[in-house]
Amino acid sequence: MPEAATNEFWADLKPIVDSMKPDAQPEVFHQFAPIDDERYYAPLSETVFSRPLWISPRDNRWADILWAKSAGLVNRHYHPHEVFAYTISGKWGYLEQPWTATAGSFVYETPGEGHTLVAYEHEESMRAFFVVTGPLVWLDENGDSTGHFDVHDYLALCRDHYDKVGLGADYIDSLIR
Repeated sequence: MPEAATNEFWADLKPIVDSMKPDAQPEVFHQFAPIDDERYYAPLSETVFSRPLWISPRDNRWADILWAKSAGLVNRHYHPHEVFAYTISGKWGYLEQPWTATAGSFVYETPGEGHTLVAYEHEESMRAFFVVTGPLVWLDENGDSTGHFDVHDYLALCRDHYDKVGLGADYIDSLIR
């Protein structure tokens, strides 16, 4: 139950009884998604880290917070599916695009767009919320495929990292829906 209403017009509304269907899973809720506790951020590259918020192996999709504490780089890649991004803080962009994202920026990436994600030096670290449908196809400087990274690779990366930092590999299971 959320906090009690005070003067809201809906204060007398009652919640739905048995709101969850018998086979429904509980929601994933994070009070503050872009936390500062570095243990929750798995290394996506040497300079950019990912905090998983929700993971769907069935759909090869995940939602995360990307964090670069200073200048950062994610390997060149393209997505065969759409990606959504919302910038929380800092400054980032793609070397291949004319824009630079800052706090409040929204990006919709069309399927098949190749890019090199870079985070800029800024007074605030770069944090952006992403919804990614995998895989990421890694590219070389000529745009040729060198490998891929999908939800199963993401799960393995996060489990390994969480085990190493003492959170336990099974923490990731609480995010799978």
